[in-house]
Amino acid sequence: MSPELREKAIREAAIALAHESGIAQLTVRTIAARAGVAPALVAHYRPSMDAFVAEVFGAIVAAERDEVMAAARMAEGLRPRIASIVGTLLDDGRDDVTLVWVQAWAAGARNEELAARVRHEMDAWQHALDAIVAEGVRAGEITAERADGAAWLLLAMVDGMNAHSLVKWAPEDRAGLARRALAAVLG
Repeated sequence: MSPELREKAIREAAIALAHESGIAQLTVRTIAARAGVAPALVAHYRPSMDAFVAEVFGAIVAAERDEVMAAARMAEGLRPRIASIVGTLLDDGRDDVTLVWVQAWAAGARNEELAARVRHEMDAWQHALDAIVAEGVRAGEITAERADGAAWLLLAMVDGMNAHSLVKWAPEDRAGLARRALAAVLG
């Protein structure tokens, strides 16, 4: 296998492992076992596990953001777009990415490279949501005063409800609850 393909296989193995078990399970040994290579080979291609974990985290959450925002852009108008985002992010089928986020927030306290990547990805989500809300303001669907802070509220609600769901402590219809709360904010 060429060095490029070997490196790609190691990265893909780490991403698959993180989806299955979270980023807390990413070690040289677990990634090597998943990729079917010797641990020394993983260490050779990824000499800094802190940086590699940050990279894997970023790849997973950026892919989700791209997918969610692309689906939201298919809807017409602010409220349908927000409903799409909320419904998708609060879908029980995304617990793997929720676990990656929750573990990244915790591990970021000890891994500055991961913390920087978490902040970057949180900013990217914030900017993407702010852009959708700004489009709603320009279209006259919401006033600028009402729009102020709407993206932050959406992120906080989704993050909190998803984190709660990992320990099975969440409303049965968390997407519906989030949509009703946002409807009150958005007017």
